[in-house]
Amino acid sequence: MTQPIRVVIGAGTTNNNPGWIHTQEDELNLLHPDDWDRAFEPDSVTAVLAEHVWEHLTYEEGVRAAKVCYRYLKPGGYIRCAVPDAYFPDEDYQRLVQVGGPGPIDHPAASHKIVHSYKTLTSMFEQAGYRVQLLEYCDESGQFHAVPWDESQGFIYRSKRFDHRNRDGRLGFVSLIADAYKPVIPS
Repeated sequence: MTQPIRVVIGAGTTNNNPGWIHTQEDELNLLHPDDWDRAFEPDSVTAVLAEHVWEHLTYEEGVRAAKVCYRYLKPGGYIRCAVPDAYFPDEDYQRLVQVGGPGPIDHPAASHKIVHSYKTLTSMFEQAGYRVQLLEYCDESGQFHAVPWDESQGFIYRSKRFDHRNRDGRLGFVSLIADAYKPVIPS
């Protein structure tokens, strides 16, 4: 049996997902289908992990990127996506993750194009044909919600369990985390 193909998009210098293929934007761009054609066969990828990547795309680009991934995901495959949460009730956090970023042009958040809520992220993936399961998110009142999820299926550092800023029962930094599944079409 062949090993599953699992891909980390925008991996940076982290390697918290052993056995996954770690990529950077210049080698596997979410908006460039040709990059994907060179790397993968259609319906061959089991999982795509994108931690704090999709906020660097507009909503429309996010739908396009999800459609590119859809072509390469196996039926039942998924994208585990984590982005800043528009409903997390912390002013400093919101200033940090805002569109355009908090300050200098070289700050990573300077290229943020959207701050997703659970509604916009779900809508974006559903528009591209996925079924979405929310793993961690805040609702409109700022209430945090989470379901148990398996980090071996895609480790997200900026999460309730793993981010060092979350301690002593206080949330210091969270992400909106969702799994977007490519449906299995019954034969």
